Amino acid sequence: MLNKRLQKTLAHMAAMLACLIMVIPVYLILTNSFKTSAEASSMGIDLPTTLHWENFSTVIDRGRLGTSFLNSVLYASGSTIMATLFAAMAAYVMSRNPTRLNRFLYFFLIMGIALPINFFTLTKIMQITQLINTKIGIIILYTATQIPFSVFIIYGFIDSVPKELDEAAIIDGCGPVQLFFRIILPLLTPVLVTAGILNFLGVWNDFLLPLYFLNNSTHWPMTLAVYNFFGQYQQNWNLVSADILLTILPVLVIYLVGQRFILSGLSSGAVKG
Repeated sequence: MLNKRLQKTLAHMAAMLACLIMVIPVYLILTNSFKTSAEASSMGIDLPTTLHWENFSTVIDRGRLGTSFLNSVLYASGSTIMATLFAAMAAYVMSRNPTRLNRFLYFFLIMGIALPINFFTLTKIMQITQLINTKIGIIILYTATQIPFSVFIIYGFIDSVPKELDEAAIIDGCGPVQLFFRIILPLLTPVLVTAGILNFLGVWNDFLLPLYFLNNSTHWPMTLAVYNFFGQYQQNWNLVSADILLTILPVLVIYLVGQRFILSGLSSGAVKG
């Protein structure tokens, strides 16, 4: 009995320590974003004597965060919508028709989760198709990279949807397109929201693809804008902190709002399966 209590206490302490380690960087960024340049030079944990809100307006103006923010929203939302929809259609076909070809295609797609991106080949393809350094090109890239993970999540959930619904809809005269969009797709809402939120956060936080394939600063997302801003103002930690805070704030809001959808989507798929 004593050993169990000790293990439980140690587990709680370890969890609290892990939370503390994750919270400290956010606390430092938050407090130093409101300080003067001199106060933030040491990146201390002390609170600012006066809240300098002008740091944020300075960052938005000098760092061109308005354009970068709109670019990030475009890349994340556009690729997430397309990847989630395409993945749902692919997962439905492969789940309902478990032929050898479909099983091969499923495992082939799943390999995309673990295998690294071949940037040399991808760069050549982007140059040949003239999609390099374009907004539509980066959206297509993100869509392609999100599909394997989305298929993996949605595939297991579709297995839990009774096939009798398909048969009943066909008897009532539904065609394949009507069956999917009017019957199946609404039932996939929990897992679609889960995949969508995770994909959105992944694209928003991504740094490598824009770094390799976007040379025009007007096309940069928030991550590249922060990187460029840090290179110019690395001595002004108050401005750098304000820049980072503005970048992570949308991600935190989306995660906090969508956390229950993520948990419910993953757990419902696991329970039904």
